[in-house]
Amino acid sequence: MIELRPFNKLGGADHGWLKARHHFSFASYYDPANMGHGSLRVWNDDEIAPNTGFPPHPHRDMEIITYVRDGAITHEDSLGNKGRTEAGDVQVMSAGSGVRHSEYNLEPETTRIFQIWIEPTQAGGQPTWGSKPFPKADRSGKLVTIASGFKADNDALPIRADARVLATTLKAGESAEYAIDKARHLYLVPAAGSVEVNGVRVNARDGAAIRDEAKLTITALEDTELVLVDAA
Repeated sequence: MIELRPFNKLGGADHGWLKARHHFSFASYYDPANMGHGSLRVWNDDEIAPNTGFPPHPHRDMEIITYVRDGAITHEDSLGNKGRTEAGDVQVMSAGSGVRHSEYNLEPETTRIFQIWIEPTQAGGQPTWGSKPFPKADRSGKLVTIASGFKADNDALPIRADARVLATTLKAGESAEYAIDKARHLYLVPAAGSVEVNGVRVNARDGAAIRDEAKLTITALEDTELVLVDAA
């Protein structure tokens, strides 16, 4: 079963400095029938104006993955971590028992990100932060795991969740396949371009909520960059 969630029907808000679309209930957008997909709780499509951003604020008990589509994001937190994550790269924060952090766009251009929150398998624990480049050329034509709670995915950024986050770039006409347990909750969003997922068209920034499928076949209808979450 694939449920399409068109970009133009997503919840959202325009704060001037931030244009946000919410695939699931978040902040002032609340839909009790749309509180997440399995342990995937948040998928925000954010556009952050130059020299603005999210001032210091707290989180706890959430795995927060930031996928940078354009521009760069600069992170700073109460643990003393600082870092700049640019387009194509990924950062992960395990909020654990509690952490304060800020995320700013210090670039002269708009920064565009996917911000993904996944519920952890256990509450508490020491907060952590990490960032890693995932060059688009290295994931051309194949799904690459960029964040994972599974030890076998040792090249991915670690998260404390029964989940993995994957990304790929596909040329028009190329396909990638992914075998899954039917009980898992998958969510796929093209950052750019359009694809067919098991015959269902998904355009740029649309969401596709997937259940009860044994295998995904993702075929690019045009040059495409996409992110996929596989969660409990």
